[in-house]
Amino acid sequence: MSDATMVDSTFITHCRAQTDAELTRRLSFHDIQPSLLGESMRYSVLGGGKRIRPALCMGAALAVGQIEQAALIPACAIELIHAYSLVHDDLPAMDDDDLRRGRPTTHIAFNEATAILAGDALQALAFEWLADAEDLPQRMRLTMIRELAIASGHQGMVGGQAIDLAAVGQTLTLEHLETMHRRKTGALIEASVRLGALTAVPLDSDLLASLTDYARALGLAFQVQDDLLDIEGETDVIGKPQGSDVARAKPTYPALLGVDGTRTHLNQLLDAALSSLTRFGSEADALRAMAGFVVARTY
Repeated sequence: MSDATMVDSTFITHCRAQTDAELTRRLSFHDIQPSLLGESMRYSVLGGGKRIRPALCMGAALAVGQIEQAALIPACAIELIHAYSLVHDDLPAMDDDDLRRGRPTTHIAFNEATAILAGDALQALAFEWLADAEDLPQRMRLTMIRELAIASGHQGMVGGQAIDLAAVGQTLTLEHLETMHRRKTGALIEASVRLGALTAVPLDSDLLASLTDYARALGLAFQVQDDLLDIEGETDVIGKPQGSDVARAKPTYPALLGVDGTRTHLNQLLDAALSSLTRFGSEADALRAMAGFVVARTY
């Protein structure tokens, strides 16, 4: 691993601080009635989180010659979509989890109906923020809204989640497993990188294609490492019950490839992600470092 890909938390810490400050500012509304809805929305978004997707969004902006601040609103919108997806994933009808990021999930902290509504509201708010981002050209905002909608819906994250629920107790081929995860996890990671890149005007289509290849490999790598952490991680560190996927008989990479085979596959995906950035110079070092962080993280 080169210096540019060493697991350095400086960039992600910096992006997390910017993202958290902006999210806190924008979610400080007190006019939502009933107030419980606003409280549950803030609880769902501001309760920690690695903020990997916002960091990828801002890193992609740097890679195409923009300042990271240019991607801050798209980054926050993506994080709202991610937060809503976690709220809904944790519901009894879905993964039925009581713990998220080391604290009670939203439906446990509030109630199931409020959690559903909080997730619904966060999803809508993400697109409102993008639509109102006056610092971005109108055409750019429209393109970003479309990209995020596709990544979030039946062609992307929601469709992947549906496949995941239908696959419980089944043994999938590697091809089918990766199809599921390209949609469930990878689509939003890909959108994070593409929205960051879309801040460049004009945008080089070849650079966008390379960044998309990077994001596709990284999206799978993220899920592979998640599967390993479900087996090897500690509940206090990963923030959710260790072994929960195994307990629910969900299809995972270790179940299909074994732990050693999964680690080999993870390294192959890392190599693919980094190879996609060969046409970039130091402007993509943040993305290289993010790839190293994703595959080496312990939470």
